Amino acid sequence: MALVVQKYGGSSVADAESIKRVAQRIVSTKQDGHHVVVVVSAMGDTTDELVDLANQVSPLPPARELDMLLTSGERISMALLAMAIANLGHEARSFTGSQAGVITDSTHGKARIIDVTPSRIRDAIDEGSIAIVAGFQGVSQDSKDITTLGRGGSDTTAVALAAALGADVCEIYTDVDGIFTADPRIVPAARRIPDISYEEMMEMAACGAKILHLRCVEYARRYGMPIHVRSSFSNKTGTWVKTSIEGNQMEQAIISGVAHDRSEAKITVVGVPDKVGEAATIFSTLADAEINIDMIVQNISAAATNRTDISFTLPRADGQAAIKALNKIKDQIGFDSLRYDDQIGKVSLIGAGMRSHPGVTAKFFGSIADAGVNIEMISTSEIRISVVVDQDDVDAAVTAAHHAFDLDADQVEAVVYGGTGR
Repeated sequence: MALVVQKYGGSSVADAESIKRVAQRIVSTKQDGHHVVVVVSAMGDTTDELVDLANQVSPLPPARELDMLLTSGERISMALLAMAIANLGHEARSFTGSQAGVITDSTHGKARIIDVTPSRIRDAIDEGSIAIVAGFQGVSQDSKDITTLGRGGSDTTAVALAAALGADVCEIYTDVDGIFTADPRIVPAARRIPDISYEEMMEMAACGAKILHLRCVEYARRYGMPIHVRSSFSNKTGTWVKTSIEGNQMEQAIISGVAHDRSEAKITVVGVPDKVGEAATIFSTLADAEINIDMIVQNISAAATNRTDISFTLPRADGQAAIKALNKIKDQIGFDSLRYDDQIGKVSLIGAGMRSHPGVTAKFFGSIADAGVNIEMISTSEIRISVVVDQDDVDAAVTAAHHAFDLDADQVEAVVYGGTGR
């Protein structure tokens, strides 16, 4: 008898009929002799609708109250799902994040999990019930306030619970049949990836692949928790995310996939004095404002002025906060101006096999050039190459790179059942 943690995204529980279909899948797993713990997201676009409602009431909603509002979406889903399971003759108990023992820090809107103490979940399992947990939320260790984990936080809730409970597997149910070599909405011929390592999946998530949240994969790697990404709309085998098998490099694909991200912006700090410590001051200021930086490029200092430009990318949602923070230190540093561009996109090539295959970079850049796309910034890691391009050129760059590395399937394989990819 296995302990299975299942997570269902918003598209899987979008309406009453979807919830009843999910309930049948959960009951089927229970009838197969397994213990089942379920994590749910809010129904469909509920979270977006709640954010819009908050913004109609207040242009700058207090973070504490916004968290209180947004967590209601998952509570609706969990209660309705418990009712649907009860209607099928099985007992289900729903729990909020705090009731499930998800303990976080005090950062509203993007809290981090500190600990998980799932005693009430264990009790429910031991008594034969199906436990249903509201994803995306927890309770602050210090203030005891309700917190949210940020977008995609239900994935993290599921993996954290699975690790704390010692589950055999964490199944992430979405509206596609696994993880694909590119976004099926851009590349219909994208292929399903049967197995992918934690490291490759982390790079794909960090580069914009929406199928799994980055912190969820980090958590899974830390605890060695295998993740099975599947569709709740079909019974097909999905994609397994797990530890890579060393010594199996002959079968290692050079490239796992092409990811893209349209949610970033670029800031250029123009005319920074080329002195020791100026870059540290800039990025320390951004860190104090809790703004994450992605790609960074510093130009060579102009000999005549001894000044340089520093460009970096960051989440578009943090763009104005970053501009405000940097303007506060303009006189201290003495830079000339700030330039802001939110019409960019990031395209990334990911694959553990590229580290042992020369020529990958040349082929990637060549394919993008052949598509007539200009590259603005470049960043690399051992298993990833990322470029920043104009937002309007993202689709062309993704398609060109996907085709250049022979990732296209022989026949159309990818289906987005719910239309969102989550």
